[in-house]
Amino acid sequence: MSRYTGPRARVSRRLGTNIYGTRGEAAALEKRPYPPGVHGRTRRRGNQNTEYKFQLEEKQKARFTYGLNERQFRKVYDEANRRDGVTGENMLRFLELRLDNVVYRAGWFATRPQARQFVSHGHVTVNGKRVDIPSYRVRKGDVIEVKAKSRENAVVQWNTDVLDRTPPAWLEAGDHAHAIKVYNEPIREQIDVPLREQLIVELYSK
Repeated sequence: MSRYTGPRARVSRRLGTNIYGTRGEAAALEKRPYPPGVHGRTRRRGNQNTEYKFQLEEKQKARFTYGLNERQFRKVYDEANRRDGVTGENMLRFLELRLDNVVYRAGWFATRPQARQFVSHGHVTVNGKRVDIPSYRVRKGDVIEVKAKSRENAVVQWNTDVLDRTPPAWLEAGDHAHAIKVYNEPIREQIDVPLREQLIVELYSK
């Protein structure tokens, strides 16, 4: 399955949470707090509250939140499972350390898809070198910046002035407003995404 590019509100309504963090999704969830489709109000027939359903929903929430297709997400899980420590926490840590997520967390972009687009177009550097791979995993001590010319972009300037998003504790401000340093790798308490990662681990462990 390729990266999802369809209506975002449908995804949020199906999963019951604001996946992309936009006002349009919030309005859609408030106006129609049930899944999309002709059977949305009554849910689909059959078993509704199965263990598999909850596990699958958590996986889909994580996958859509961070913008990964199924193959990419499974690779992240497999690596997390091989590493020492708690698999679910490892998985979330790897997702948070993606370059597109880091520049989103820095408050330079309104949504992760927007951050992904700007990274792909080469507007971001890591330790002074241009990196245009959204999935690039940053490390402790890395300095991420928006390129000097790109700071004049109207979208970047608007986001910087309006979003007022405070970076998480594992990131620290750099030398200017468009620079951020990875102070440390995030721990679970510093990741505010409302996911039950243990359900994802149980799904893939079957």
